[in-house]
Amino acid sequence: MNILFIGDIVGRPGREIIARLLPGLREELALDAVVANAENAAGGLGATPEIIRELMAVGVTAVTLGNHTWRKKELAPSIESFTTVVRPANFPPGNPGRGSVVVNLPDGRALGVVNLLGRVYMEAFEDPFRVGLEEVERLRMSTPVVLVDMHAEATSEKVAMGWHLDGRASAVLGTHTHVQTADERVLPAGTAYITDVGMTGPRDSVIGTNKEIVLQKFITGMPVPFEVARGPAMLCAVLVEVEDQTGRAVRIERIARM
Repeated sequence: MNILFIGDIVGRPGREIIARLLPGLREELALDAVVANAENAAGGLGATPEIIRELMAVGVTAVTLGNHTWRKKELAPSIESFTTVVRPANFPPGNPGRGSVVVNLPDGRALGVVNLLGRVYMEAFEDPFRVGLEEVERLRMSTPVVLVDMHAEATSEKVAMGWHLDGRASAVLGTHTHVQTADERVLPAGTAYITDVGMTGPRDSVIGTNKEIVLQKFITGMPVPFEVARGPAMLCAVLVEVEDQTGRAVRIERIARM
């Protein structure tokens, strides 16, 4: 199975480059499934039902979220209706939505997707290591192919999750910090890993935000309004090839396209 995982989509520039490039990438890379992190897809903070439908209409199979899941209040009442959208599985009980899903592909194969939220330098929720292992083992009862989006701030926490789930998950892919790292590898027991997939959004920015505004904040220390940058966009993703029968990753390749 060839799975493309697209890193944090930031605002309209991120959505537009996906709509432009994804059809060609599907053919070029012989993709079976596309998973995208969309927690910044609506103006840089959160996602809306309309935006999720927009992404699925251009070929995204499943959507993961993160710490900005509930920034757009209109998502909470409707998230249950999206059967291939996952918010962090380690959110406290009582949160709407799903923390993991099994996606049935058109050819009869199935892909498990888990979303986890880190706790280091972020608001602490349930233990992602315990919850992650439980979710992966539960999904493996339905399919050997399970992808984990580890949405976290600290590199150490993401690396630790990779080792924790090595041989259990097909892939542990880091998101949230918006800068594509160069440490992609298949771990010894068969789990594809990268610390951060990168950002899909405006290239000439500070992790997606207008660079002049961010510079003003750093230089003066004064509060400034948040604004998604404009200009050329870049799509950052990874291609993960997984054995259908075992769920072991064969390879992981970084993708960066303009």
